[in-house]
Amino acid sequence: MKTVFLLFDSLNRLMLEPYGSNYFETPNFLRLAEKSVTFDTHYVGSMPCMPARRDMHTGRHAFLHRSWGPLEPFDNSFPELLKLQGIHSHLISDHYHYWEDGGATYHTRFSSYDFVRGQESDPWRVMLSSPIERIQEKYHKSQNDIGSNQNPYNYMINREFITDESDFPSVQCFKGGLEFLDINRTADNWFLQIETFDPHEPFFAPDRLRAKFQTKYKGPILDWPRYARVTENQDEIDELRANYMALLCLCDELLGEVLDYFDRFELWRDTALIVATDHGFLLGEHDWWAKNRMPLFEEISHIPLFIYHPEYSEYQGQRRQSLTQTIDLMPTILDSYGVSVPKEVDGFSLLPLLREDKPIRSSAMFGYWGGGVNLTDGRYTYFCYPKDMLSQDLYQYTLMPTHMTKPFTVDELKTAVLVQPFKFTKDIPLLKIAHRSKEKSKTHSFHFPEKMEDTKTALYDLSSDPGQKKPIKDVRVTDRLNSELFRLMRSNDAPPESIRRMEESLLK
Repeated sequence: MKTVFLLFDSLNRLMLEPYGSNYFETPNFLRLAEKSVTFDTHYVGSMPCMPARRDMHTGRHAFLHRSWGPLEPFDNSFPELLKLQGIHSHLISDHYHYWEDGGATYHTRFSSYDFVRGQESDPWRVMLSSPIERIQEKYHKSQNDIGSNQNPYNYMINREFITDESDFPSVQCFKGGLEFLDINRTADNWFLQIETFDPHEPFFAPDRLRAKFQTKYKGPILDWPRYARVTENQDEIDELRANYMALLCLCDELLGEVLDYFDRFELWRDTALIVATDHGFLLGEHDWWAKNRMPLFEEISHIPLFIYHPEYSEYQGQRRQSLTQTIDLMPTILDSYGVSVPKEVDGFSLLPLLREDKPIRSSAMFGYWGGGVNLTDGRYTYFCYPKDMLSQDLYQYTLMPTHMTKPFTVDELKTAVLVQPFKFTKDIPLLKIAHRSKEKSKTHSFHFPEKMEDTKTALYDLSSDPGQKKPIKDVRVTDRLNSELFRLMRSNDAPPESIRRMEESLLK
């Protein structure tokens, strides 16, 4: 068995032609849909980037117990499980979060890995005596925010060294992936993950692609929206969206290179192809940019998924409506190789769905640690938020106490106590560490609940309101979804305080 897994970051499903977009052409995503099975009701699990990857590795939700952090010692990781069965797994990525404190232990689960530098705030190039004022002048004032969790100056300096199209990290990622195929395509029993940070912000694309999207904007570089409400004027909004679309065009072209390779060497005969993303992205919809701060609207939570498998090639071009999630990728990959799925896994193999569109779950749960616990049954979406986001009885359960870019503080660790194992920790006790939300610390990033806004419990009917503009009240629906919510939380072995928090927040 052989698999190529293409993982993009921050794909807005509604910008892709196979999902009904008419903003611009994405011809290679259309080609992909013709060759694969397209999943129409696919949702995130844990948010954002690294929590989503933990779900992908382990096949279970992490967000009820833990925020952004590494794989834990008790976690099942699909590339490591493949490795134990003699199946070589290789990662090539420009997703620099893997090399931060909070992303550690993911890439090392693969048999081998390659890292491409230069995306976003990657601390890559150094200009100790750089004329930073001159560089800053090239960028819109909103991108010169020293207080941001992300360092904009790292991006500004990195960009000084990305002068040719071949220098773009995503281009190098796919080049490296095709080089792996050149060397290994005739071998058997391998898994290749080509993972690019694009089209994640900042939206920096080659000039020839940016030229396809003309705007009236005349100011300095504006390609990195803040994680905040839309306050820009229309020209600025158009510029940010145009930069995203140009970068998505690059992603479409890179996908096309892989499809061309499959065609040229007839890999469709013996190689699976999976194309996915970790989450979507708001491009001004609901008057918000990005993710993390606001509710998990469809543009963020409802994501694309395409799967081609040579043993199910007769079903290519078909679509599936069954409700699926990120946690289903891990058992699907293991199933493809005949590797046993560990008992701790909550996701389902999607291979049976390639043959028949048959429901595998009645509802799907997703969310951020400390934020709302959200639910969908494919028709309704339900946002269930704690009543008081700043006074929660909130803890992290971990043996790897690091935040996104640094370890837990000494003060945080002083609250740690050892608690009994959860059902998924393989009889291993964990540290229970209190979250200091009441202190409203300025050091907390937007990955923590005190930064979230519009935290109101709400129900939407996607059949009549796909844009989620008008919350509804329907006692029969909320009673059913409330039952589903607690069933899934208990199945996930949610901490008792998390269940109490949601009990206080339900729609009646």
